[in-house]
Amino acid sequence: MQRTFGLVTGLFGRMAALTLVVGLLLRIALLFNEQTLDLGFTCGEWIALFLCGALNDLCVALLGFAPLLLWLASVTERKYRRPQGPLLLGLLLALLLLLFFGDTIVHQYGNAALRVARIVVGYWAASFALRLFVPRLRPWWTRTWFVLLTALYVGAILFDGVAEYLFWSEFGVRYNFIAVDYLVYTHEVVGNIVESYPVVPLAAALIVATLVVRQLLFGRYRRIEEALGQRGWRRRILPLYAAAALVACGLLHLDRRCRTSPNTYANELRANGAECFCDAFFKNELDYDRFYPTLPRADIERFLRARYGGEAGVRRTIRPAGEELRRNIVLISMESMSASFLERYGNTQHLTPVLDSLCGCGLLFDRLYATGNRTVRGLEALTLSLPPAAGQSLIKRPQRTACTSVGEILADKGYQVLYFYGGKSYFDNMGAFFGGKGYRIVDQSCYAPDEIRFSNIWGVSDEDAYRKAIRTLDTLARGGRPFFAHLMTVSNHRPYTYPEGRIAIPPSAKSRAGGVMYSDYALGEFFRAAAREPWFGQTVFLVTADHCASSAGKTELPLANYHIPAVIIAPGLVEPQVERRIVSQIDLVPTLLGLLGMRYESPFYGRDIYHEPYVERAFVATYRDLGCIEGDRLTVLSPVGRIEQYALRPTADDPHRTEPCATIDSVRAAHAMAYYRSAALLAKEAADAR
Repeated sequence: MQRTFGLVTGLFGRMAALTLVVGLLLRIALLFNEQTLDLGFTCGEWIALFLCGALNDLCVALLGFAPLLLWLASVTERKYRRPQGPLLLGLLLALLLLLFFGDTIVHQYGNAALRVARIVVGYWAASFALRLFVPRLRPWWTRTWFVLLTALYVGAILFDGVAEYLFWSEFGVRYNFIAVDYLVYTHEVVGNIVESYPVVPLAAALIVATLVVRQLLFGRYRRIEEALGQRGWRRRILPLYAAAALVACGLLHLDRRCRTSPNTYANELRANGAECFCDAFFKNELDYDRFYPTLPRADIERFLRARYGGEAGVRRTIRPAGEELRRNIVLISMESMSASFLERYGNTQHLTPVLDSLCGCGLLFDRLYATGNRTVRGLEALTLSLPPAAGQSLIKRPQRTACTSVGEILADKGYQVLYFYGGKSYFDNMGAFFGGKGYRIVDQSCYAPDEIRFSNIWGVSDEDAYRKAIRTLDTLARGGRPFFAHLMTVSNHRPYTYPEGRIAIPPSAKSRAGGVMYSDYALGEFFRAAAREPWFGQTVFLVTADHCASSAGKTELPLANYHIPAVIIAPGLVEPQVERRIVSQIDLVPTLLGLLGMRYESPFYGRDIYHEPYVERAFVATYRDLGCIEGDRLTVLSPVGRIEQYALRPTADDPHRTEPCATIDSVRAAHAMAYYRSAALLAKEAADAR
């Protein structure tokens, strides 16, 4: 008994020590990462960063030990004795037959899941049969699996350290919803990693490190089957472990609630990546009433009627003066095109000559903020004109797509409605969402082989996508009906590869600057080609971004990382001008429709900023923090009923600078709650009605 207890605790101690060491080294590395923009921590934050961080790592190590402990508990001779042994083998064979010839829940998940289940159960049945009938194989099997499992644990801990560093280098945070999505879209993500990083050297180094560390930590453990064969230890160790695991869960939950520093990096660095990943996995949708501060529904209705002038909620009749123009509409949302890349906003690298020139050709929105930091957030804002939902975007929730889209409104007016995407539209549920809204989908699967001159893991190059759009729209224009085309680009995304010879930065550099410059170059080629088409003079173009290139910052919602460019270009209709008021991404399409004099029943939270009473406000959010800019105040609503406010204090060097407010402006906080809770209710009611 004592020997077994020492074996189990020794295994856990070594696993925990490795977790703590990797966690410590990772935190130190992240402190010096280029994405970590501010280290102005208080003394208490520095202590919490390392002490609470180590405690979080220890708790995760304890919970992660569960699979290995259960395997250790399964190593016993009793399961091979009669009648347990033959009975277990019979059950395994019956399950295998059911997977081959029956109809189980696994069959509903497709061939891949079924194939995996058959392989796992088949191996399990075959190996158990061998051990049952050939007893001398049992010690060898136990030792072999012990080596494999401990190597797997060591490899997972080392891999997680490297993966977290790379993830932080991209996003400036621990694992979040994006990491969860990466598990779903493995083809694109694995391809992106292969094209972006030296995978072979990294993998080789990880394998060597795993073997060396595994040997150092667990090489002395031999003939463990003899210690595990002792009786009684399971009844004592397993309840003790269960109690410790409950304590670990409680401590992790408590620490998550205590991460309230105004410096985001202090909160993120003390966290554990695996715990953040699990939290994001289970919180892909956050119930507003449960997690966020709220208002009575009657107060919300009163606010919305006063703000929007409708009879119920935001729904109202839009009746601009003048003639309704049935011009074609082309909406281009450029991947990760931050305003900070433009020379107009201070960039000196001359990356966007085309966008900078377009800024002087139409209606430019100088203080426009994206609603989120992912493509689906931008698509949600431009298509549904709603404040961002807590948790996952509505585009990623098939059951929540009943809200009216701009495409549906234009289709009712006789428009041909299309969505162009250079990749495969199953990514991020785009195909299901836009297809369900009546859009015709033109994605990578619609291209003939000779239409693709260059592609990477995300799809065809922007040039190919624009050429496809020009050809398609030219055909549609001959039919006499106006069209609404939404184009989503992909080239300004890691690995930042594109055709040779287009720009000064070679694609072999795989740099963000190259991705931006090429995306801008391709946009110029599109406008040059479109200008030669007969439908160009009857088309309104809206060029904007889906989101910024980075969401990292000192605060949860750094406004500089939500500032995106947008310009409406309409030859003969819109004179060059600059809109200097604060505008939200959700206002762009309603404003464009207003310029065309469109009459419709609007379900949109977005406003036509010229033909409706407009109060400056914008929405910015992560998956959990919901921000509302109104006037000179940013209100941030967070889970557990948290409300924070920041005063906008722009300077010449930092036009998006904010400072924490000592007191809460209750009026603006109430406005933020009214917007976000009513939008959450609208989405839920639309889903229920469907």
